[in-house]
Amino acid sequence: MGGAAALSEDVWVSDDPWRAQLEVLGALLRAQRVAADLSLRELADRTKVSNAYLSQLERGLHEPSLGVLRAIASALGVPLGSLLTRAGVLERDEGGGDPPVLDTEAAILRDPDLSEPQRTALLSVYRSFVPTKPFA
Repeated sequence: MGGAAALSEDVWVSDDPWRAQLEVLGALLRAQRVAADLSLRELADRTKVSNAYLSQLERGLHEPSLGVLRAIASALGVPLGSLLTRAGVLERDEGGGDPPVLDTEAAILRDPDLSEPQRTALLSVYRSFVPTKPFA
């Protein structure tokens, strides 16, 4: 696991239920990066995390530390809580109707038949129709 920056403290992931969550998180990170029109190298420069490690995160191969997630969210201009909630890692506060939103977004992010630009476009259109609640 060498070659990653100081913020790369992580846990190697085996086949378990958490793996699916990491894959969704990785796909969301990739979609956000593509939507921000950043290459892996550009994101690596902004986060001080190696592009190889970022690639592994996008593929769901590692569980990133909180420091790495903060750096990525900051570089992408996305609130960390929002990013983790959309990836299904955190639950929204007593939201009632939130699980269908997460299920739809997760399905788009996991669909292997969609390209990254297609995922980004679908997520953008979907989110434009779904009202968002501010975080408390």
